[in-house]
Amino acid sequence: MLKIQVTEEDGYTICRPVGELDAYTVGQFRESLAELSARPKLLIDMSEVPFVDSAGLGALIGGIRRAREVGGDVAVCCNRPTLVRLLHTTGFDRIVTVTDTLQEAARSLTEDRQQTGTGAGAG
Repeated sequence: MLKIQVTEEDGYTICRPVGELDAYTVGQFRESLAELSARPKLLIDMSEVPFVDSAGLGALIGGIRRAREVGGDVAVCCNRPTLVRLLHTTGFDRIVTVTDTLQEAARSLTEDRQQTGTGAGAG
């Protein structure tokens, strides 16, 4: 069974799936990411996901694509070595920021916001 926790932080939303992300639970995950895709800054915390199959990885990629299509930014944090290795092996880390800690992922989202924010009103 998959549980999905969603929390709002200062300037970004955290989506934290808890449990295995596989063909049996992927629909719930995909639905949650679809609902969150309109958020301007989305942090997906995979630290409580012990297993991801190809369906789960596909849902993750689809959710990131959907968020970016509407102008959003996404970062992923994961401290599980086997999952991090999967993300690197599949090239996932080339399409989205993948960090070891929640703080690093949050920083990648907020630094981007500050950089784009400083240039916007300076003219």
